[in-house]
Amino acid sequence: MLKTDVIWPDSRRFMSRTEWEPLGFFSEALCNATTFDIKLGFFSSSAINVLADGFAAFLYNGGRMRLIINDVLSEEDRNAIVVGESEVNTPYFDLNAIDCISYTLSKRDKHFFECLSWLIKNERIEIKIITPKVGNGIAHSKCGMFSDGISKVAFDGSCNFSRMALVENIESINAFCDWDGERDKNRINDIVNDFNRTFSGEDDTVKYLKADQIITHITKTYKHKDIKELLEDEQRILYSRTENSTSDSIRRILERAKAKVTVIVDTLNKGKENIKEERSVPLSPQFPFPEPRPYQKEAFNNWKASQKGLFAMATGTGKTLTSLNCLLQIYNKFKFYQALILVPTITLVEQWEDECKRFNFSHIIKVSSKNQGWRSEIDDIKLKESLAESDESSLSFIIITTYASFSRESTFKQLMSLSKKIQRQMLLIADEAHNIGAPNIMSKLDRVKILRRIGLSATPERQFDDKGNKAVMQFFGCDAQYTFEYSMKEAIDNGFLCRYRYFPHVVRLNEDEMAEYKKISLQLAKFYNIDEGSFSGVDDILMRLLLKRKRIIHKAQNKEEVFRQIVRQRFEERGSLKYTLVYVPEGMQLDSSTQYATTDNPTDDMDVDKLIDKYTQIVQEVSPTTTVKKFISGIQNRDEVLSKFSTGDIEVLTSMKCLDEGVDVPRSELAIFCASTGNPRQFIQRRGRILRKHPDKHIAIIHDLVVAPEFDSTEENYNMERNLLKGELQRVKDFARLSENPAFAYTELEEITNYYNLSIF
Repeated sequence: MLKTDVIWPDSRRFMSRTEWEPLGFFSEALCNATTFDIKLGFFSSSAINVLADGFAAFLYNGGRMRLIINDVLSEEDRNAIVVGESEVNTPYFDLNAIDCISYTLSKRDKHFFECLSWLIKNERIEIKIITPKVGNGIAHSKCGMFSDGISKVAFDGSCNFSRMALVENIESINAFCDWDGERDKNRINDIVNDFNRTFSGEDDTVKYLKADQIITHITKTYKHKDIKELLEDEQRILYSRTENSTSDSIRRILERAKAKVTVIVDTLNKGKENIKEERSVPLSPQFPFPEPRPYQKEAFNNWKASQKGLFAMATGTGKTLTSLNCLLQIYNKFKFYQALILVPTITLVEQWEDECKRFNFSHIIKVSSKNQGWRSEIDDIKLKESLAESDESSLSFIIITTYASFSRESTFKQLMSLSKKIQRQMLLIADEAHNIGAPNIMSKLDRVKILRRIGLSATPERQFDDKGNKAVMQFFGCDAQYTFEYSMKEAIDNGFLCRYRYFPHVVRLNEDEMAEYKKISLQLAKFYNIDEGSFSGVDDILMRLLLKRKRIIHKAQNKEEVFRQIVRQRFEERGSLKYTLVYVPEGMQLDSSTQYATTDNPTDDMDVDKLIDKYTQIVQEVSPTTTVKKFISGIQNRDEVLSKFSTGDIEVLTSMKCLDEGVDVPRSELAIFCASTGNPRQFIQRRGRILRKHPDKHIAIIHDLVVAPEFDSTEENYNMERNLLKGELQRVKDFARLSENPAFAYTELEEITNYYNLSIF
């Protein structure tokens, strides 16, 4: 721990050629921290050497890193290099020539990059590359922050963060520890706020460059070693450096780092050679970032009084982190955690497991066909509880299951067979909580005795289901309003979601489609109540007719040509189609609020191959060199595909429903919605997918195909078509009002809205 395991000078000042070397500050802090934010003025072998000592120990601690670096050397830096060449051999790297770096590296340097590669592979590092708008560089940036999840230490000073400065020159670093009082806490906040301002893209003094090239190069060039291999490498390096060090103070620093790493390696070698990497993080749960966002703290504060609540939070604002933070607060108070998490799909079971591990939660039980032993794992919990000597801290666990599994009577009984005491202590988290209102789940709610509850959804309301909505609200202890709300507008305004431009395109039905559309509409007119403005009752004939007509809208032939025009226009404007998502038309089933209540692995439409192949072909016809991949249910190497999309190796993804819930693609910049969904949940989720923040994305672009019938409808069909068109325009209205260019939608749809006497504002 930073407070107890690091030896601190009383003055908190580290100065070269004294007992308190700046090099020692970084070595000690890395060995005892779990998060590290640093702004490096430039990429140099010397700076890398400084960070190499204790870096693998930092990874073993479960370390996460945020790195800001300048893209090239300033003129001042270049002059300093020329002056210093005769004194010390210090290669400096221009990031525009990142491919050349590997040829100049020492073993110590390569160890550093192998650690970076591990961080990248395990999604534990974020990199920002910046260049100043005015001036030559940020070569002497000198601030950063370490944290161990409990304590924080920030640093500032005259140190320019090269090894020549830290070892040879008279340089100093001032450390500020949050246990030293309010004054130091304020200094830490200033340093953290300054770093976050630059990291979040809000620093007007710099330009932000893409980090893809560096990330791709590091992961391709440097070996993907596991934690144990990296620690053994670090141990050998520290032994060598200790033997060859000429300075007593530096030798003492290296000895302490060597001792720390040796203890870890010895522990792993004593019967733990096969330890899993995820077990090498600290056993104590902690928030995976320095601290929750302010609104995530507010959500917990709103929830803790009654221990029940429904969080209505925009897609992309961290609903998962918000709910797991509540579980973390329970752990912090009682020193154990017990939870049942309900999710829509098997894919989300895996993703929630990953998120739980990021908090260092363990003993995660996945209820699915892939884990045949889940029943015995639950029986083990019961057995442990029955043993008198078992304390509650040994009964920590998290169960993750799909709604479909939860709704099966045998599974439900097994989960609810846990003792009354455990159910009183457990936290139930329902992801996409609207699924709770499905009839086959709603019928079981009275038998759920778990008292602590959190429901999560960007859109908690169920379409056309007042009974289900009431059941959801009551189950989570809500009356007239949600426990916590965080809208998409708030998220965009506060910089947590990306700004976007929205371009709707009107697509007309062709002659044959219009004839079929009219024919079905005449049949539907028999079911339509003009006074109420809706269909009377629900039966199989009505549903089949609605589905049949919906398919005409979804699969309108003219969509293909409009799509082709959009793709061609964007390719000509940008020179490529990188980071593009295409939502292909669907239409084999009506938009549903209950699909996940009966299946945890929904498939795309039966003619998915034909439709996706067609739209994929159009992309390749416009740009034969563009790499495009179909993202469909059952796709092999799913994570690899998403990873290649994030680096630009795969430029376009075409999909139907597989990108709807639980798929993170923050690198996406352009989305083309060819599916005409009237389900608010579906289009809100899809918009949230494209608006997730990414360091190299400053604004997102959304194109939306809006289908409308011709204006020659008979008078008896006018009101029905007007009400049905409202669903299509509701999506346009919702998208346009938060966009950067709302006037475009008004102009594009003015003729239609005037004809049907509708408004999008």
